[in-house]
Amino acid sequence: MIRIAAALALSLAALPVSAQQVDWRTLGEALHDTRPQGPEMSSGTQAVLRALDKVSGDVEDLPVDVGATTSYGRLTIALTACRFPTENPASDAFAFLQITDNIGAESVFRGWMIASSPALNALDHPRYDVWVLSCS
Repeated sequence: MIRIAAALALSLAALPVSAQQVDWRTLGEALHDTRPQGPEMSSGTQAVLRALDKVSGDVEDLPVDVGATTSYGRLTIALTACRFPTENPASDAFAFLQITDNIGAESVFRGWMIASSPALNALDHPRYDVWVLSCS
């Protein structure tokens, strides 16, 4: 009896398992998903960043086009993407930045910065601070 059960278990384990494709939108509708959806986002063509030199106290607003780079002090800042809520463009901005310290060509930041929560994902640099003000 044990041999039969073991043989059956082995034969079932050897059967191929087919993967199923899940349409999450249909599944959500079927389950009556009532979680709030986020606002519709639009892509901007330019972001305004604010940069601070912690040593001198100088502050400068830097307009940067999507796909372009700019320099501030010894930093090179590249803007990859910029997003904002379609219904209220002035309410918040999200920018994907890559910031490189030109001394040693060291990448010091890569990721999304959020205008309403600059400390959530901030640049950690001993001399400079950079944050997003707006997208347009």
